[in-house]
Amino acid sequence: MDLTSYAEWAVRLVNDPDPPPELRPLRDELAAVFDAADAERAVVEQLNALLVRYPVRPQLTDHDGRRWHLHLAENSAASAVMGLAAVVAELGVDRLGRCREARCRRAFLDTSSNRSRRYCSARCASRANVAAFRARQRDS
Repeated sequence: MDLTSYAEWAVRLVNDPDPPPELRPLRDELAAVFDAADAERAVVEQLNALLVRYPVRPQLTDHDGRRWHLHLAENSAASAVMGLAAVVAELGVDRLGRCREARCRRAFLDTSSNRSRRYCSARCASRANVAAFRARQRDS
């Protein structure tokens, strides 16, 4: 079972400025995980607490003519938490990030092969590079 799509849903929720009221507490809890991404032990402790609070219920399904396969039961909170926990377990805490563009700070998953992602999007990377270039021009 590939849990990356569940982790990506968690990222979308963290980045949603106005989620449905019932998802706001979860968004804040998941945002705290990304905020702690520089402290591995803190991330693990937060995710473990969330895994207890939002237990996962796997379910076999055969939708769309596909063979039997596993899905996480329809519980958005458990799916998001499990997805992030799987990313941390398989790839490491350093794959969770916050955009380094000064005005952004959106969450992202670093799926690059060399763990080099620093921005949530190409737009933010470009904005930061232009700002750095302009700063260098002013300083010279």
